[in-house]
Amino acid sequence: MSEISDHPAGRTLLCVEDNPANLKLIKLFVAGYPDMRLLAAVNGNDGIRIARASRPEVILMDINLPDISGFKALEILRSDPATAHIPVIALSANAMPLNIESGLEAGFFRYLTKPLKADEFKEALNVALERAGRNPSGAVLRSS
Repeated sequence: MSEISDHPAGRTLLCVEDNPANLKLIKLFVAGYPDMRLLAAVNGNDGIRIARASRPEVILMDINLPDISGFKALEILRSDPATAHIPVIALSANAMPLNIESGLEAGFFRYLTKPLKADEFKEALNVALERAGRNPSGAVLRSS
């Protein structure tokens, strides 16, 4: 596990991405979230392990990883009660409508295409964080 953000832990975002340039870009985007801790994994199996251990609010998942596909990693995460509720946003260079549709049908919360655009990334992350702050009944969880 590598923590690539020096922000204090408030919320956690796990990025499963094997391309260092894409990770660097995501780190820049996440810098706008002062209470966000960014964790990174460079393959699907490490991403699953980190997700189970750290229980992030949101996961960004590259589709084409060196060990297992993002689709397979999503399937494993969805089958585990500890991670099944976490919104997973797909990241992919495959931008054809059929690719996007397949990703959403597989259960990805959103499907973002590379190169990532800051406004699309932030909108998807904000919606996913809002969802992560709700319990299964839809009620907003508040800390006391």
